[in-house]
Amino acid sequence: MVSLLLFGIFALLLLINLPIALAIIFATLVTMLMTIDGLPALTTIAQRLSTGIDSFALLAIPYFILSGYLMGQGGIAHRLIAFAKVLVGRLPGGLAFVNVISCALFGSISGSAVASTSAIGGFMIPAMKKEGYDRPFSTAVTVTAATTGMLIPPSNILIIYSLASGGVSIAALFIAGYLPGILVTLLLIAAAYLYVKKQDIKPLQAETIEPFWPSFFGAIPSLLLIVLIIGGIIGGFFTPTEAGAVAVLYSLALSLLMYKELTVKDLYPILLKSVNTTAIVMLLIGASSAMSWLMSYESVPQSISETLLNLSDNPLMILLIINLTLLLIGTFMDMTPAVLIFTPIFLPVAESLGISPLHFGIMMILNLSIGLCTPPVGSVLFVGCSIGKVNISEIIRPILPLYGAMILALILVSAFPAISEFLPRLLGLI
Repeated sequence: MVSLLLFGIFALLLLINLPIALAIIFATLVTMLMTIDGLPALTTIAQRLSTGIDSFALLAIPYFILSGYLMGQGGIAHRLIAFAKVLVGRLPGGLAFVNVISCALFGSISGSAVASTSAIGGFMIPAMKKEGYDRPFSTAVTVTAATTGMLIPPSNILIIYSLASGGVSIAALFIAGYLPGILVTLLLIAAAYLYVKKQDIKPLQAETIEPFWPSFFGAIPSLLLIVLIIGGIIGGFFTPTEAGAVAVLYSLALSLLMYKELTVKDLYPILLKSVNTTAIVMLLIGASSAMSWLMSYESVPQSISETLLNLSDNPLMILLIINLTLLLIGTFMDMTPAVLIFTPIFLPVAESLGISPLHFGIMMILNLSIGLCTPPVGSVLFVGCSIGKVNISEIIRPILPLYGAMILALILVSAFPAISEFLPRLLGLI
């Protein structure tokens, strides 16, 4: 009854368009007042909001947010696009492949799907329109490919999952995201190729593609950030939090001194946006922690786990139910609260099925990434439609094959744990 009351109030508040963080706080507060006698609800909510963000690991998030904004405006996106054009631009449908690869590369550096959509989509959608691609398809490619940054490190949401799961190694999660992220990228390229094959679109002309070596050397400093961050964490040179600070310093040096596409005057609005985004993320984390505490206090995760395990003796059927539930959750809830609220519910069930917390985390993030580009709440979808100047109704048809590619990736990652666990095991992280 507590879970029905809690989620019922939460759903009602979302329907009246209350911001999700406030909806979580009010739903938790009302449920506490109605079900727990003698508990000082306001004091408890305040304590949980505070302790929910009292974590050293979370200090990495504002650093990576700031570095993502610096990269988005520091000329890195254009150089990655030029490099992707050299790699695949001459293939049939090459500009669509350039879009996917550019989003994957930029997402892996910035760790933000929204930043990737803005930085890559702002350049690639008009470029694809000029080459004969329709705007809805170009936008669909951008918003789906941008979500690969949630899997390919450094990724803020993987840090949050580490917190929610009780301490799964951030380094292991970062490494585990590579193969699933690459798999999603390749399947999106395949889906884009099948779509483009039906259109009369010619490959890019050689004169529109920069020479290989200038493009390669132009992209190397940006790509070295991945080596610096991941290599430093795995090698034990610095913690993930310290890696975030290193990412900021490297991005500053790259944008201000090497590429010279940012000036000191540009830093104030970037810092302001970073503070604003960090405040939103931290409020979501604190609010979700309060809701998670209430569910634990009322043994909601244990009740849901027992119910799921009693539904079927078939592990595949339970895994299917979990995946379908997460897909549904992703369509109306942002990733941060979804991870914090539902990890304590579904992780014990997954572990009882023999699924490692590492594998489940990657599966969960991939699941919720699909929700980022799915109505009604998909933040990346709305940003992409705004940049592409298209309506959501126009994008539905071209995005369906791309959804299919992402769901196929989810099925493969869910069915074969080695896709997530091979690299961490190879490096001795698990």
